[in-house]
Amino acid sequence: MKSKAPSILSGDLVLTGSIVSEGEVQLDGTVDGDIRAGSLIIGEEANVNGEVMAETVVIRGRVSGSVHARQVQLASTARIEGDIVHAALSVESGAFFDGHCRHASDPLSEKSSGGAPASAPKAANKSDDMPPAPGKSSVTSLDPPLASKSSA
Repeated sequence: MKSKAPSILSGDLVLTGSIVSEGEVQLDGTVDGDIRAGSLIIGEEANVNGEVMAETVVIRGRVSGSVHARQVQLASTARIEGDIVHAALSVESGAFFDGHCRHASDPLSEKSSGGAPASAPKAANKSDDMPPAPGKSSVTSLDPPLASKSSA
């Protein structure tokens, strides 16, 4: 049998690109890209600019992007700017989180496309306040359904 050692990415590492691992990854440096791992620990000095997907995630540093994981733990030093889709979530006092949080039974199979429809009605509401200019009409096929949804 082969023993799987964790992958440790030190604090002086700056990586541009994606990381894919089936095992455990401990990140103490900076990653500009997506991370997919079995288990991920983001250290206090670590920065991630991209999507994070893992079975379990412990976040002690910064993440700018969405997080999809079965178990998410935000430490008191965590700073998240993005959405979290989880099966289980724990947040320590002092953690900073700016985004949407959603429970899902299988968060790893879901993609982070939930933000676009939520912003579309706002744009439709804005256009509903102003009628089209004389002689001009709206050609967008999404306007009628969004208008009916936003007025309900």
